[in-house]
Amino acid sequence: MRTKGFAPDRRTAIGFMAALMGSTFLTACEPKVEPASDDSAPLALVRSAKDVHSYAEPNVARVRHVDLDLTADFRAKVLKGTAALTLETAPTAKQVVLDVKALDIEGVTDASGEPLKYTLGTPHPIFGAPLTIELPQGAQKVVVTYKTTADTQALQWLDPSQTEGKKHPFLLSQGQSILTRTWIPTQDSPMVRQTYSAIIRVPTPLKAVMSAEMLTPDGEAVPGNGGLRAFRFKMDQAIPPYLIALAIGDIDFRPTGDRTGVYAEKATIARAAAELEDLEKFVAAAEKLYGPYRWGRYDVLILPPSFPFGGMENPRLTFATPTILAGDKSLVSLVAHELAHSWSGNLVTNATWDDFWLNEGFTTYFENRIMEEMYGKDRALMLQSLGYSSLQDTLSRIKEPGLTQLHTDLKGRDPDDGFSDIPYEKGAAFLRLLEQTYGRKKFDAWLKGYFTRYAFKSMTTAGFVEDLRETLIKGDPGAEDRLKLNEWLYKPGLPSNAVKPQSEAFARVEAQVEAFTKGTPAKSLITEGWVTQEWQHFIESLPDTLTLEQMKDLDAAFSFTSSRNSEILFAWLKLAIVHHYEPALPALETFLTSQGRRRFVSPLYTALMAQKGWGVDMAKRVYAKARPLYHSVTRATVDETVK
Repeated sequence: MRTKGFAPDRRTAIGFMAALMGSTFLTACEPKVEPASDDSAPLALVRSAKDVHSYAEPNVARVRHVDLDLTADFRAKVLKGTAALTLETAPTAKQVVLDVKALDIEGVTDASGEPLKYTLGTPHPIFGAPLTIELPQGAQKVVVTYKTTADTQALQWLDPSQTEGKKHPFLLSQGQSILTRTWIPTQDSPMVRQTYSAIIRVPTPLKAVMSAEMLTPDGEAVPGNGGLRAFRFKMDQAIPPYLIALAIGDIDFRPTGDRTGVYAEKATIARAAAELEDLEKFVAAAEKLYGPYRWGRYDVLILPPSFPFGGMENPRLTFATPTILAGDKSLVSLVAHELAHSWSGNLVTNATWDDFWLNEGFTTYFENRIMEEMYGKDRALMLQSLGYSSLQDTLSRIKEPGLTQLHTDLKGRDPDDGFSDIPYEKGAAFLRLLEQTYGRKKFDAWLKGYFTRYAFKSMTTAGFVEDLRETLIKGDPGAEDRLKLNEWLYKPGLPSNAVKPQSEAFARVEAQVEAFTKGTPAKSLITEGWVTQEWQHFIESLPDTLTLEQMKDLDAAFSFTSSRNSEILFAWLKLAIVHHYEPALPALETFLTSQGRRRFVSPLYTALMAQKGWGVDMAKRVYAKARPLYHSVTRATVDETVK
């Protein structure tokens, strides 16, 4: 559903709201760029931006703060309690509109407990329904009593058998893109930043953690209920609602520095802390590049394996998959990515999901710079090359041209339809073009300034263009044509001025691929000292025409099928499917049923389904077993593949 637009006297409405809400409101409603019809023409800016994925009317009544008071019932698998919403309203506001989906709304009151009238609209299968609450004159707070349901997509309730420790249940939330409305009734739009506090009651001996300052790390007794402990949190910095996050389980903590540390199940904590012992160095490297870290602590929570993403950049507490625990710190680039979000995404946020590249393209670029700072230029170039190769693959696979643009049009669709390598890798490639065009020194000064100018605000593609014009490309009248700015932002595909990363290390890897395909035994290849990225590139560069003997030779020499490195194993299993390499199929089934990271499982099911016959049979059989273990985000994607 679309939100309503401005009042008819648009200038009056904007003037009033500017006075009411200040620069945050103006930035949240940044203009939308209308692409010029001529590729070479300068971009024209039209000031009309809406979040088409939210029912909220923040120009009438806007949520500024959320107080959560919730109890976790693991037997019923529900959260129940209240959300008290502090509002900022226009003088004429008669109602506030919230986003809700799959919530059981039990009642709404004002701050004093007086019941308020409310209506729940017709639910949409993707967007849920508007919860419209009538506001008395001058009302600044509403309290919604509710509980989640079995259809609450943001929450995953894990039985003990689905955890690493096998003794206690676990709960995790995942709000991005528009799933926060399935566990919190609020204005679920990235442009409506809000602070929050929470009291979370959980069964003893479980621990609750959130994307907020932890006021009671060890919990506190609940009067009259010895079976529960309460954990209190506060987030004083305004964040988009998709970053409100919760996890509950048999969780332990290990510090890795004065402001960094690792949370994980007790059965995982030692391994996780060892893998992530360099967190403090990562934060220091990021600060050296683009300014101070502004969130207090930076901790990482290693989740059970069903978590659907590699990581989620929840402020103060990154949620991460255990698939990064390779034992040799070789997959820590994911941490660099989520840390970078503390600037690009959390500090400066895409105003709408059509502008998702402003979160992920900036973050992918920043991640690579952190990795260069930590591990050198060769490693950074390898990561760039892998990303560029993945981008080329994505461009060849996506059949809908509009989904290969940076600025998308996802009206009426699930924002996850725009989730691919495009916002990540095409966005990063565009920023690398800017760096190469204007030089690293000037580019870095611009980017550092960008994070400062728009800190704790929302940004649209149009706002980004305006900023470029006023800063980095100011005084360069031909810049937009030379950069192909309109083509990069609003046209499908990859512009001709995209620069392909050149990795000398990968050139040496490709020489070994060629040697192997010409008959050199695998054990005779020169692979000493290779890092994960070189092995990935090696496997991904192998042809689809290998013989069974060649596959066996590779496996015997390098033990790919038994690799503990999830990235290497993933690349090998894709190759094994193409070659119907039966010795790897048990490992494939184990991989698909032991973790639910969408980036891994979705391509593997797709590859199986492409094999017809045996592949389709295996995909359906394994998915029937694995589906209950996956998060709703992963299930929604794989359901479209395995039919």
